[in-house]
Amino acid sequence: MRLKRERIFRAASDLLRARGFSAVTTQEVSAAAGVAAGTLFRYAATKSELLLMVYNEALRASIDEGAARAALTPDPAAAVFARLHPLVVAAAREPENSAAYQRELLFGPHDAKFRAEGMALIFELEASLSDTLRRAAPTLSDGEARVAGSSLFAVTHLAIARMTASDIPEADAIDDLRRQVTLIVTGVPHTPRRPDPPPEKE
Repeated sequence: MRLKRERIFRAASDLLRARGFSAVTTQEVSAAAGVAAGTLFRYAATKSELLLMVYNEALRASIDEGAARAALTPDPAAAVFARLHPLVVAAAREPENSAAYQRELLFGPHDAKFRAEGMALIFELEASLSDTLRRAAPTLSDGEARVAGSSLFAVTHLAIARMTASDIPEADAIDDLRRQVTLIVTGVPHTPRRPDPPPEKE
């Protein structure tokens, strides 16, 4: 089973990167992987799931690269940007597939396996951003840090969406992201403190 999954993953990855999401069919993937269509559907039931399967790994690689860079960066704003920068660079290399991947993450079926895996990666990234902010501003409450971490990923998502949906150059998108990250991170310590609401009683 593992070997079949690897063949399917490799075939889908090669075809998607060579031709783009809209031009690839599941029949082509199954043929390139050397498996029957029914076998392919046991691993990924739709073309969208194939896309998610492949680009979840690309997202994971970008997150790992960003974490390694951030670990060498003491300044909080620069460390946050270092975490997010590889995501934008990767999206710029494959704008069509990146736009389709973001769309499937946001609007795909909630019970889809690979969508859930992709969302888990994003939640982990947001948590790591929140941790960086907490170290920079120890008085932040957990709720404030969580919201700020989500905001940082949101501006990254928007930077990618604008770049892949228009003619905005990669350098401009990256510069805009750097400015937005700096504004959020430097502003967080000066945000008026609001205590987290008490947990709801069962």
